Amino acid sequence: MPAPSVPGPAPQATTRVHEPHRADCPWCGSARLRTRLRSGDLRRHKPGLFTVDACRDCGHTFQNPRLTAEGLSLYRRTARGEPLDHATEHVLALRGSRRRRRSAARAMLRFGEPESWLDVGTGHGRFPATAREVFPYTSFDGLDPTLRVERARTAGRVEEAYVGRLADPRITARLRARYDVVSMFHHLERSTDPRAELAAALDVLRPGGHLLIEALDPGSAFAALLRRWWLPYDQPRHLHLMPMRNLRAELRERGCAIVTAEHRAAHVPQDLAGATALALSHALPAPDTPWRAVPPTPLQQHLRTVLLYAGGPLVAVAAATDAALAPLARRTRLANTYRIIARKPPA
Repeated sequence: MPAPSVPGPAPQATTRVHEPHRADCPWCGSARLRTRLRSGDLRRHKPGLFTVDACRDCGHTFQNPRLTAEGLSLYRRTARGEPLDHATEHVLALRGSRRRRRSAARAMLRFGEPESWLDVGTGHGRFPATAREVFPYTSFDGLDPTLRVERARTAGRVEEAYVGRLADPRITARLRARYDVVSMFHHLERSTDPRAELAAALDVLRPGGHLLIEALDPGSAFAALLRRWWLPYDQPRHLHLMPMRNLRAELRERGCAIVTAEHRAAHVPQDLAGATALALSHALPAPDTPWRAVPPTPLQQHLRTVLLYAGGPLVAVAAATDAALAPLARRTRLANTYRIIARKPPA
């Protein structure tokens, strides 16, 4: 089904789609902030300028000022006729590849076969569909803020589908202490309140259940090296990037035992390829977008298409370099993603 047509945000809508600027860190409250970068929407070419700040004390990295709920809806929704740079989207898809989904599911094998599992931010339900190959007798449910989860249920990828946010008290109360495992793959980055989502995840876990998290690490050396071209920044869709130590400390404060906290299995070799694809896209004539006042000429559109294909080998070379560096990156500060498995305290 084609995506519904929605208007793109206008440049003059900045005051409407942004919350007030924060003077303190939303994680630790420190006023010692520094600006990491200012960037436009590099993936989808929508208008607007976004600032990412980092806390000098705890390292929490966040969009500041943050988009309002209306702004998030505008920037996260795909409009009819919106151009997608296939090279960038292909690199981004590595994060959710079938091999990685299966690896994440297998990380839970040592804890036995769970009876019930909730995948938060499940989207089309691809992770539950893959995880069922590892745990054929587990009941997988999905939760997502979009109607994609309903389509996942229709397709048989999840048994129960919930539309909304896990931290919504109505959803939390309905699902309280129902699951043996709750998974969150790159979900906290898109959450307006990561702490509330963590608390809700523990609420819906049974005593002794496990929380499985994969998240992007703002402390990656690639983030400092590539700056706004680092694909995981993904402005304006990513609101929070949390260092692993912050999540570990938060979970421990809530009484959880940290079973696993590592970068090695979670790192995604995509940094150089993603930066190359983004930079190539923005070095070429601008694409034809639904919100442009003056569309590009046919010659400009044709030139952009030709040059994108011509630049394909550059992205391929960068991807090969990512793959070659992966064994080193997984063991050093170059790693871009981490995995945490935490056990909720028994009753």
